Amino acid sequence: MPQIRIKDAALYLGVSDDTVRRWIDGGVLGSSRDEAGRTVVDGLELAQLAKQNAVLPGDPSGVAGSARNRFVGLVTDIVMDRVMAQVELQCGPHRVVSLISSEAVRELGLELGSVAVAVVKATNVIVEAPAVAR
Repeated sequence: MPQIRIKDAALYLGVSDDTVRRWIDGGVLGSSRDEAGRTVVDGLELAQLAKQNAVLPGDPSGVAGSARNRFVGLVTDIVMDRVMAQVELQCGPHRVVSLISSEAVRELGLELGSVAVAVVKATNVIVEAPAVAR
């Protein structure tokens, strides 16, 4: 199993190093020492904690669909010409950019600061890993 240093675990979870240390001290997260004597946490245990503690905003659309990847966020930018538009959403810590028709922007009533849902059908998703993890 991958072993992750406290500073990196904190970065991946969006919390401070001290929070990760408190979780270790409180028994929420296990730890061990790597060959250099640094405190590390198990990657799988960290992933499970991240999933368990994820705070997902409710989907305001009320639409049922087959896509499982739905990102609720706020419209932060719209670049639009007569035919096409680039719409940028901030969905929690994630920036999602979509190219849609200008007609769709108008029909959806999208404007800066409005709530929107980015729906991604995962037929073509690229997964990358840092070189050090290989």
